[in-house]
Amino acid sequence: MAYRNLEIGNRGAVRTITVNRPDKLNALNRETLNELTLAFNQAAQDDAVRSIVLAGAGDKAFVAGADISEMNGYTSMQAQSFSRTGQRLMSGIERLGKPVIARIQGFALGGGMELAMCCHLRIASEKAKFGQPEINLGLIPGFGGTQRLLRLAGRGAALELCLTGSTITAQRAYELGVVNRVVAPEALDETVNTLADQLAAAAPVAAASILDTVLQGGETSLDQGLEFETQAFALMFATQDMKEGTTAFLEKRKAVFQGK
Repeated sequence: MAYRNLEIGNRGAVRTITVNRPDKLNALNRETLNELTLAFNQAAQDDAVRSIVLAGAGDKAFVAGADISEMNGYTSMQAQSFSRTGQRLMSGIERLGKPVIARIQGFALGGGMELAMCCHLRIASEKAKFGQPEINLGLIPGFGGTQRLLRLAGRGAALELCLTGSTITAQRAYELGVVNRVVAPEALDETVNTLADQLAAAAPVAAASILDTVLQGGETSLDQGLEFETQAFALMFATQDMKEGTTAFLEKRKAVFQGK
């Protein structure tokens, strides 16, 4: 289907979903949130798609936040609905069952940082900037920022960023555990594409189970999480992925031992 605010591309088993509002620094309005929800649902249901890259159009911003011009006239009830729409989208991305990489080339602020944090992996250019500046507008994060930042970076960092509204560099985001890798701007696409290809080539059932085990098990006690892992581990032995992967691994190891 045609989207007003997104561009969709495919490269082999990798799907790229790009927020395409560069004149608004890719800000998230309600229409864009709804389109992203549909695009990710379609990617989840398409067996040909094995990994997903989420990007923002242009050089300046991944996503610079929610669309303030749209939010400015909201009532409390409309704001609640807007928050829930964003949270449903971002929880859906987090629980998609296929690995999602955020490609962050510029500003990831407010809703943009929240959108990045719900992705499974985040690759940032050295030029990228991060922040939760909502307090400067008399607001708080509404798309999960207080919760995912807390879980990624810890209470101290979450409180500092949300209370001060400060913008931080990609390197600082990496030090806090918000970003997985920071690369030179000219290396961003190659790094993201290589990683997306690697994830697309991985056993899909095992990948989905890892995502589920880490994300869901990580919200329980250690004992519950370990039991969740054991059950998921056992289920893998009934999959074709495991049979094919084990055969390929044994053949590769045999070749190494024989010096081939």
